[in-house]
Amino acid sequence: MIDIHCHILADVDDGPKSWEVSEEMCRMAAADGIEHIVATPHANNRYHYDREGLLEELEHLRQRTRNVPRLSLGCDFHLSYENIQDALVRPERYVIEGSRYLLVELSNYSIPVGVADSFERMLAIGITPLITHPERNPILQRAPQQVLEWVQLGCGVQITASVLTGDWGELPWRTAQWLLKKQAAHVLATDAHDTRQRPPVLSAARDEVAGLCGADVAQAMVEENPRAVVSGQPLPYFPKPR
Repeated sequence: MIDIHCHILADVDDGPKSWEVSEEMCRMAAADGIEHIVATPHANNRYHYDREGLLEELEHLRQRTRNVPRLSLGCDFHLSYENIQDALVRPERYVIEGSRYLLVELSNYSIPVGVADSFERMLAIGITPLITHPERNPILQRAPQQVLEWVQLGCGVQITASVLTGDWGELPWRTAQWLLKKQAAHVLATDAHDTRQRPPVLSAARDEVAGLCGADVAQAMVEENPRAVVSGQPLPYFPKPR
């Protein structure tokens, strides 16, 4: 399996506070069957995103873990005006390395009216937005059909694994199930931050998806689609939303 959304670098955002915890997260992920992790530090008003410095941090973790699992760099990109303008000029600063995929996080408090226009501008220059954890967004929980509209534009959708095992409560769980049934979810990722409350585990959620949508869809969401993301290829599982 491949995890494309994980806060695994030490003391750069709200993820692990020590390299020892980062190492333990890597061990947990490998034991769960995760062979590749994309480190995704926040890029928002609270946490400055220094790509060059973070690449050095990533290399440090590679050395500590002997690159098991394999590690690469992306970001958890907050959809703000400033970030959008910068990403349109310097997409390589934010996309998952080796690809043109960008993990996009929407605010829990307001979603701009022109968000679809922003996605279209990204798609027009070859960036594919991957909308992160819409099932956890209070606004989208009330209006999940908006997600279907963005998928129809060409955006991908990433669901949080632990939502499907009930760790976030009933409403996120029901919203995730709705997206899965509408064929509007494409990747499972851990969005892990630590070893206890938000650990790097995918297998339990994969099994939940298999029970709901079938083993082929579950495998696509943890292996085939994320492999396409880190390889910069089109998503093999990208059905038309129902």
